[in-house]
Amino acid sequence: MTPNEKADAVRSNFELIINELSKIIVRQELVIKHLFICLLCGGHALIEGVPGLGKTLIVRSLSKILDLAYSRIQFTPDLMPADILGTNIVKEDGKGNRYFEFYKGPIFGQLILADEINRASPKTQSALLEAMQEEKITVFGTEYTLEPPFMVLATQNPIEMEGTYPLPEAQIDRFFFKLKIGYPDHQALQEIIAKTTEDYQPDLKRVIGADSILAMKSLVKQVPIATHVKDHAIRLALASHPNNSNATDLIKEYVLLGASPRGVQSMIQAGKVSALIDGRYNVSIEDINDVAKPALRHRIALNIRGETEGVDVDHIVDEILSNEQPQ
Repeated sequence: MTPNEKADAVRSNFELIINELSKIIVRQELVIKHLFICLLCGGHALIEGVPGLGKTLIVRSLSKILDLAYSRIQFTPDLMPADILGTNIVKEDGKGNRYFEFYKGPIFGQLILADEINRASPKTQSALLEAMQEEKITVFGTEYTLEPPFMVLATQNPIEMEGTYPLPEAQIDRFFFKLKIGYPDHQALQEIIAKTTEDYQPDLKRVIGADSILAMKSLVKQVPIATHVKDHAIRLALASHPNNSNATDLIKEYVLLGASPRGVQSMIQAGKVSALIDGRYNVSIEDINDVAKPALRHRIALNIRGETEGVDVDHIVDEILSNEQPQ
């Protein structure tokens, strides 16, 4: 296959996913696109939205049509690391001899929904770090490899903060994207009601499998990207730092720390997948701009004034995009 034919194949696979999910998911094409980008880039997503917007339904439905092992972890304050990773249990054979056998936890899936991750203690939250970064875990000195493709989709409620443990910056930075799910409008609510309160039972079919996903992941690394497009992504990240010469007055006033190098990596990798979804085997500046918000919004830390005044980081990214002209 030629590069353009491979790009067309990725676009076709994405259209199959969108068409199948449209049977049950209403108007969340952009969220689904960003989840697909995360999957092909080998990244993880932090999903923010109030309860009842279909976050769990999207992930569960996606695992079904992709034929991936789905696992859900409901985070609570009393959840322990062993509840996620698994632990050794004592068993006894027919002769009365005792031995240890490892009991796998819910992390041993392929599409992991970490529901309300900010409700668990930092000790339990950190149990995900090695799995997210290395795609393996270590229990009692023994390494266990997680089956690829592996992706964690963590959710958190942006409103209710009582009894929660905010994720530390080091852990937030490990998420490839941060996605926001907004409240549906009147017409979308009509469609949701029609699909959930009436005699409607969609039959979701498998459209692609793990082998196809891994093949597309390999293709992403081969997509060429011009030097000026790379430089544009770098300038976007640098412009988020208040001490940078290109920083605007808004950034100098409200931002404490700008995006890390992972932000640049995320934009470039995501830009490659965005191009493939569009049927192109080259990355444009528009591709980088399209993925800038989900790649940067969780990597820009507001200072005390920004936090108290409720500054929306998306507005800061918008200003960076409007001021950063391609060179």
